[in-house]
Amino acid sequence: MLFRIISRRLPKTPLACHVSSINTYYLLPTATIGSDDEKRSNRRSCHHNMHNSFFSISSSRFSTSSTKRETPLPPPSPPSIIPGIALSAITASAGFGIASLLSSSTPMISLSGIPTSILLGMAIKNTIGYSESTFKPGITFATKTILQGGIVAVAAKLSFFDLMTTGAAGFPVVLASVGAGMLYLPMAGKLAGLPLEMTLLLTAGTSICGVTAITALAPAIKASNRDIAVAVANTVAFGTIGMLTYPYLFHTLCPTPEQVGVCLGVSIHDTSQVLGSAMSYKEIYGEEMALKTAAVTKLTRNLGLMMAIPGLSYMHASSSQSNNNKDEDSPKGDIKETMSGLVSFTKYVPPFLVAFLGMSTLRSIGDYTFANEAVAAAADLSSTLSSQQMFQQTMDFLGNDISKCALGTAMAGVGLSTSMDSLEGVGWRPFAVGGSGALVVGGTGFMVSSLVM
Repeated sequence: MLFRIISRRLPKTPLACHVSSINTYYLLPTATIGSDDEKRSNRRSCHHNMHNSFFSISSSRFSTSSTKRETPLPPPSPPSIIPGIALSAITASAGFGIASLLSSSTPMISLSGIPTSILLGMAIKNTIGYSESTFKPGITFATKTILQGGIVAVAAKLSFFDLMTTGAAGFPVVLASVGAGMLYLPMAGKLAGLPLEMTLLLTAGTSICGVTAITALAPAIKASNRDIAVAVANTVAFGTIGMLTYPYLFHTLCPTPEQVGVCLGVSIHDTSQVLGSAMSYKEIYGEEMALKTAAVTKLTRNLGLMMAIPGLSYMHASSSQSNNNKDEDSPKGDIKETMSGLVSFTKYVPPFLVAFLGMSTLRSIGDYTFANEAVAAAADLSSTLSSQQMFQQTMDFLGNDISKCALGTAMAGVGLSTSMDSLEGVGWRPFAVGGSGALVVGGTGFMVSSLVM
């Protein structure tokens, strides 16, 4: 019986080998087969075969069990971005509703929905809170991808053709005031010891067009939510002060409503604040020309985005590269870093900024083409006007409605990502830099407008 059980577990080897192995292991008498040398040789080979057979059986068992244990589990599904996007969109809708309600109830104050959405998001984050695991992926998507899409949509309403036809008179004033801000604010931020990213955001928001410029520059320089919140707070604070006081100030200082409109357009940060102040001036003093001039001047100023954002991005990348090169002792390492920076276009101009410039170019080419067709094709003027209106309505929809929804959702996400703990220790320095920069930009605009208008 024992021989039968063991033989089932052994490979098919000669019977003498089995018998000899069994007799050896269980101390049974060995059969007399062949000479003594042959017996010893058979015994050694059988022992070797028995060892290999038992080892192979054990190995197969262990390999089978280990294979079962090492079977990889299916990867977990990625977190959904829908809840976070929905929360950001709902917060933005509520922020725009609150801004509209406050603006309608107090005509002297025109509030923008974007900073209101940021403040509402911060209030939610720091009071009732939300589940990080559920909402954080979508909020992050809103502050990056949706933000970049909104920036590209803004360019749909920026046309070189509008600048050349209606904004030529205020162009020197815009150029001087924007240039003064671009030169002063980086130096002031450096002297005040502000972080580079915060300084550049203050530069863009104060010199160009407020919150829109801040949101356009932030992803290009990878600014933190804290820096964005501080820059937006500057824009809201000093823009609101200018909106309430500048109509009366410039009415006293400027002899013509055209100069009043130009000064309002270059001195106040955000577009909604400029239009709010110009509307207040029109209602108080009955000057429609000031409103039109302020709107055109602000549009001309907004066109500075196409040059300022790549320029400030290059400044940030160059400064970061020079700081990294200070740690390099080898000249060869410095040359390598410099060459890699020169050949890396996307390091200085992110892809979404290329799309921004492309969208603005498309709008400019379209406006110019339809303007020429309207003059040349008098016989088919109705068809030309129909195509022109369709093109302008589409671009205006992208530049006004889509950008408003996208930027509002993104800025609500910024607020939902900003904890009040991260704003501790900010101090007065960013507001001193922002306030002095606003005075430099507005003062330069007033002086140049007094000379050329």
